[in-house]
Amino acid sequence: MGLIPPLIAILLAFFSRSVFIALAMAVIVGEFIIADFHPLNTLLLTFERFYLLLSEGWVLKTLAFAIMVGSVMVLIERSGGVNGLVHELSVKRSIVKTKRGALMPSFIAGIIVFIESSITSLVAGAIGRPFCDRHGISRAKLAFVCDSTSAPVCSLIPLNGWGALLLGLIGGQISAGLIAGESATWLIQSIAYNFYAFMALIVTFIAIWYEIDIGPMRHATVHPPEIECEDAKGDIGLFLWPMVWMIGGVILFMFITGNGDIFKGSGSTSIFYTLLITLLLMLGYYRFKNTLTLSEFWDASLSGARSMSPIALILLFAFAIGGVSSDMEVGQYLASFIGDYLPSAYLAGAIFVLAAIIAFATGTSWGTFSIMLPIAIPLAVGLDAPVALAMGAAISGGVFGDHCSPISDTTIISAMASGCSVQEHTRTQLPYALIAAGFSFILFILFGVLLT
Repeated sequence: MGLIPPLIAILLAFFSRSVFIALAMAVIVGEFIIADFHPLNTLLLTFERFYLLLSEGWVLKTLAFAIMVGSVMVLIERSGGVNGLVHELSVKRSIVKTKRGALMPSFIAGIIVFIESSITSLVAGAIGRPFCDRHGISRAKLAFVCDSTSAPVCSLIPLNGWGALLLGLIGGQISAGLIAGESATWLIQSIAYNFYAFMALIVTFIAIWYEIDIGPMRHATVHPPEIECEDAKGDIGLFLWPMVWMIGGVILFMFITGNGDIFKGSGSTSIFYTLLITLLLMLGYYRFKNTLTLSEFWDASLSGARSMSPIALILLFAFAIGGVSSDMEVGQYLASFIGDYLPSAYLAGAIFVLAAIIAFATGTSWGTFSIMLPIAIPLAVGLDAPVALAMGAAISGGVFGDHCSPISDTTIISAMASGCSVQEHTRTQLPYALIAAGFSFILFILFGVLLT
């Protein structure tokens, strides 16, 4: 029964035109099951679910982040920052001339900005949108690049909240006496076996470099470029400075909220205060440059906020379905399929598949890590299998499942940052993700055989 709500959400998201309806139906059905099919109790539980969510500081900050992102993007566009970026890279420096060149800046930004996955997608999307429209590349392909570099890179360079979570989970297994050593040492070893993250980056680079569109990506919507005046050169500083403030702000607040330790910083708090301060700095800077009046700044901010309000609502329901899945112990139910009868050589491959299913069904990689690492490590120890390989498989599976899930917050934010629908983004990126996952699965089986 626990699989019914996430399955409803995934199927409706794939085959309907409304992710919101898919998530809402899944939440209601899940609460109906939890309430033992009692209509009145279902209503009360649903109300309580959203009341508790909206009482959580991190939820409110994440929703505010989604809305403020819209304001930042519209302000950059109306101020002339987008025109300045296009003119600088396409005309002045002649760097972006082809379809390949149009996506490479986003790919590079996705790798460099590894401090927080949401900021990674935002920056990569903001950089790529004008170039994709200009060179006839679909926003869906840009969303694929944003999504394929955000979570994978954050899991490979864990100087962020991802690293903090993984270090904590590994430390719990060390404290329990299952493994010996330092958490950081084990994490570094597991990164070497995070095959899906590596394969996702390789597949993405190949798709960009050779301009490969497969499956639904061949039919993705291409947005026509905006008509510009001959002298619409803009000012690249109007684009770059907000990007610098956002990246630098997240790093600063991760240190502050972590009391000097970036691994312990709060991602939701960091991005909230970063966006808030960025908007204030943009107000001062844009007035100093005399690019927008106070009235124009306010109108652009409200316009951007309104455009992102539906996305914020979808994120809220995505958090709700995650809570329903947790209450129904979907992850634990799926994890019960792995037992002591599994040959140790195939353990890593099985962990990868199971973690992917859990992440896909629940829409959360972090939740999957929290479920699977405490299972994968004891299994590897008990079966005398490579522990670091099992860790890498759990992390890879979580990233892959989250990458593909239409109810994942990273999927939703990547679509938002790129300006395409969640449905189109999910359908078009799935073939690429499956290719990367297929190679990853082969590597987990191969290394499992070689190292056992």
